[in-house]
Amino acid sequence: MNNLNYIKAIELLQKCSSSEGFLASAQDVSNYKRVWARDGVICGLAALASGEEDLIETFKKTLEVLAAHQHENGTIPSNVMISAGKAEVSYGGLAGRVDAVTWFIIGVCQYAFYKKDIDFVAQYDVEIEKCLSLLNAWEFNNKHLLYVPLSGNWADEYITDGYVLYDQLLRVWALKSYNHFANSSEIETKIQQIISQIEINFTSNAVGEKYHERAYNEATISDFMPCSFSPAGYKSQFDAFANSLAVLLNIGSKEFQSKIIAHAENIQKSTKLQLLPAFWPPIQETDLDWNLLKNNCKYEFRNYPNEFHNGGSWSMVNGFYGLALLQSNKKAEATVLLEAIDKANAVEDYGYYENFNTALAIPNGVKYCAWSAAAAVILHQNINTNFKFLV
Repeated sequence: MNNLNYIKAIELLQKCSSSEGFLASAQDVSNYKRVWARDGVICGLAALASGEEDLIETFKKTLEVLAAHQHENGTIPSNVMISAGKAEVSYGGLAGRVDAVTWFIIGVCQYAFYKKDIDFVAQYDVEIEKCLSLLNAWEFNNKHLLYVPLSGNWADEYITDGYVLYDQLLRVWALKSYNHFANSSEIETKIQQIISQIEINFTSNAVGEKYHERAYNEATISDFMPCSFSPAGYKSQFDAFANSLAVLLNIGSKEFQSKIIAHAENIQKSTKLQLLPAFWPPIQETDLDWNLLKNNCKYEFRNYPNEFHNGGSWSMVNGFYGLALLQSNKKAEATVLLEAIDKANAVEDYGYYENFNTALAIPNGVKYCAWSAAAAVILHQNINTNFKFLV
């Protein structure tokens, strides 16, 4: 039975629907009145989970707009705004957005899987093959891990760069999704090569030649996968989105996955919101990475400790953490988490804020964010129905 929180989330997704696809927010903020790749696909996943045909149609339009504005080199737009019949296309601000490419592939394949329509994937074969070729090029050294610039994904004002865990995992999900239809032994080999490198370089006691042996040994990896590493060494914050994807995709040993969940639960239960922060612990002004953090913003600084990417809590991220809990047979814990997501989304008469200050439990950022609603829908349906994504 649908409850009020679920109904409100569906209503916001409908308000964020446009003739071009999902907008990032229903609030009249210019940069959010656009069709975004990652936001749009996450909202699309919620649409599929909901079974609401109008939302599923909006998802299809989202994918069509992204495909129509793919760059000739294969890049998928970070976002598109169409006004008076003209498209304003962005492939990223201070840096390009690597995750737009992988989210697009995931989106096309999840839609086709839901619709049981292999022809929909075939319709975008050329675009997807361009994406896959571009991802291979972004390895630079042909060693199976993507090299991602600072600002290169959803955490675009955070400190992750180089071999960013989140982007490696999205690539695995994209390849697995596409290979469900392509059934290519070559793609399957590539998937296994990427997974092997993730496990060797991001998990503890891994056997195999490390990218950066000295930095790996100094990182003291134990209970979770660190957020990124580069030639300068590891950044060891806990990335909730990435580690949730690792569990969802069944990467790492079962023992290591259990450690990830245990670590996440300890953080989550220690917060006022009972939500898992995006990255933890927060970077403080006395930390070495503070200068890197404070300079990585194009307009205004938002990454104060416990806010935004720097330890802020996002409903969207927690939706995927909930899926990881379900994957770990923790339905009761996922249900409690959904209650916390719904409570956060309901602040200020269902304000669906972008994120919250984890220490103070007060809202931050833009209101009426579509993917905050999407998180609630995705987790609600995965808990209460037999709905499953293609993973």
